[in-house]
Amino acid sequence: MKRAMAAVLLVLLTLLVHSNAEEEAFDVRHHLSTVSRYGVVKGIADSSFVPSKIPNGCTPIHLNLVARHGTRSPTKKRIKELDNLATHLEVLLREAEEQNLSLEKLPGWLKGWKSPWKGKLKGGELIIQGEDELYDLGIRTRARFPNLFNDDYHPDVYAIKATQVPRASASAVAFGMGLFSGKGSLGPGRHRAFAVISESRASDTKLRFHDCCQNYKAFKKSQEPAVDKLKEPVYDEITSALRRRYRLNFTRQDTTSLWFLCKQEASLLNIVDQACALLSPSEVSLLEWTDDLEAFILKGYGKSINYRMGVPLLEDVVQSMEQAIKAEEEKHAPGSYEKARLRFAHAETVIPFSCLLGLFLDGSEFEKIQREQALPHPPKPPQKRNWRGHTVAPFGGNNMLVLYSCPANTSNKHFVRVLHNEHPIPMPGCDGTDFCPLDVFKERIVAPHLKHDYNSMCDVKLEQQEQKPVASKLSQLFPWMFSLGNGDKSSLDEL
Repeated sequence: MKRAMAAVLLVLLTLLVHSNAEEEAFDVRHHLSTVSRYGVVKGIADSSFVPSKIPNGCTPIHLNLVARHGTRSPTKKRIKELDNLATHLEVLLREAEEQNLSLEKLPGWLKGWKSPWKGKLKGGELIIQGEDELYDLGIRTRARFPNLFNDDYHPDVYAIKATQVPRASASAVAFGMGLFSGKGSLGPGRHRAFAVISESRASDTKLRFHDCCQNYKAFKKSQEPAVDKLKEPVYDEITSALRRRYRLNFTRQDTTSLWFLCKQEASLLNIVDQACALLSPSEVSLLEWTDDLEAFILKGYGKSINYRMGVPLLEDVVQSMEQAIKAEEEKHAPGSYEKARLRFAHAETVIPFSCLLGLFLDGSEFEKIQREQALPHPPKPPQKRNWRGHTVAPFGGNNMLVLYSCPANTSNKHFVRVLHNEHPIPMPGCDGTDFCPLDVFKERIVAPHLKHDYNSMCDVKLEQQEQKPVASKLSQLFPWMFSLGNGDKSSLDEL
């Protein structure tokens, strides 16, 4: 009997130690979905994936970058939400005191708490940490691809583009300062001036396609209530737990605001022992999942229009590669052709672009989106999922598409390598490799999307009309398909 009791106690002690170790290892900053700081999560990658070995003699000749802005402050609307939270917390505490409820478990910081952003009249701007993220990314990019960035700066050689939103253009400036540091004559850092080009918000179909696509905006507005319904059970469960734990009459809105506060404190201020500490690791994981679920449905693979509206950006990327190949074949002089096209935008840009490339899918899922079939939602914790906001589009998150030129004795002359957050990432459309022959990349990944014309897809008035012919568009990007003459046209028919 004594031995049995001892064995039970030993098992319980082991479980307790294991549980405590798990909680100590839990870093809430790795669970903030798209509010994650780039420096905290950029090292997170699929450890099971083995990157391709670049063949000898293959050299990068062009780089496309699509990056999200760096860490920013809360927007004006969210600042007001936190002020409302502070007001309601005062009411809850006063009610508890009037009812003589025991508040022993209540953290001291909650009493008299005020938002760190109280009194701020503006918001949403790039903060210092966000500047550092993009500045450092610029330095690392030049160090990684020295042959691409060894020419003197010219806006036609290194094109830098950003949306008209200040945090995006400020991110472009920070990146450019890092990229060209030491190459100019301005100040002790020998910086140099460079151009950042922006399109009007009303017509920027390459970087703010989500703002220009009327059908997408209507879809998003129609789906938001349904997404809220999917999230409600999680928020209700956690709200009830918070009430029991701290003896305060929290509402669902309080839980929403406390989760937002947790993300802002942890990401922007490196404070993890206040709002985040109110929640258990399992509760944080559930709230993170609701954020990931929302991004999946409204910005990602949840509906094909979410990413198909990004076709103008995908076309721009491929056209820049074709121009680089033409410059190489015609032996243009150094400094006379583009070597990098660098874009700075938003999560609403990076997420759809990642989906156009088929990232974060397995082979069967990629085949489904090619057939425009719906994908299941990301599974709820504790089940594992590929779709994680902190990986897909953290602050400063980015995709780099590097065009390589290889010797004549290799199987193909040109290859594309995709780096997500600076890590090689598998492309299901290229048989799970990160180093894909350009022709295969265009045929399997790009071409199926080009059936969809942006205006026909996005303009309410054109929605019911027959789509515009895409043959002329395809012929520009895939001339090899149209050299088949009257022979076998199966490649074109399958587009």
